[in-house]
Amino acid sequence: MSAAEWKKKCEEEWSLQSAPMPDGLDWKSVYEAKPFGRNLLMNPAPYGLSKDIPPPEPELPAVPDRGPPRFQPDGNFTGWTTNSEVLPYDTSGIPEVSITLVCAEGLWDELLDEFQPEIAIQDWYEESQLHDSIYQLHVKLLGADKNTVISEHTVNPTEQRLVYSHEWKEVSHVFSGYGPGVRYVHFLHRLKNSFLNGFHNTQFTGSAVIVRPSKSSP
Repeated sequence: MSAAEWKKKCEEEWSLQSAPMPDGLDWKSVYEAKPFGRNLLMNPAPYGLSKDIPPPEPELPAVPDRGPPRFQPDGNFTGWTTNSEVLPYDTSGIPEVSITLVCAEGLWDELLDEFQPEIAIQDWYEESQLHDSIYQLHVKLLGADKNTVISEHTVNPTEQRLVYSHEWKEVSHVFSGYGPGVRYVHFLHRLKNSFLNGFHNTQFTGSAVIVRPSKSSP
């Protein structure tokens, strides 16, 4: 197909009739990148778990673990940057393990600056019952220097532990009307782990950053 035909294909398939679409772009590459409607996080479920199936019940050791404390969970964290913060047991509301990712794919500057498509964030975390505060989410839309914050959203829920519950809890947000200059998404969530007679962690799944071909409003 010609360049004009690839551009037309992108416009029609993603309903971008009102979006800026410069002739100079490689529209074949844009189409193949499929920047809309898919999860831009390459590894949304490092534990191999699905939000559609209840989280597994923790296995309690028959004999308490007397070995050295352990703070990193098992899992395939390819595509994530991980680090741990060792805190006094249950004296802080700050979770202990943070996982971050910066991503940017397939979108052109004029679209982000003028059309400002919606950017949807989603995450699911386990009710691990480890603490009143077991999860935090902080998402930032960054400029080209990866430092300038153009818009941000923070979630820091307090768990209700009076009645036992062990399900997945959803966290979501949609960025819209965020202003020009966005080039990257910084996705940070923090989850509490505990080492007391064994290692206990808070698992997550279904992490997502999805750009929608919908014009956002302020």
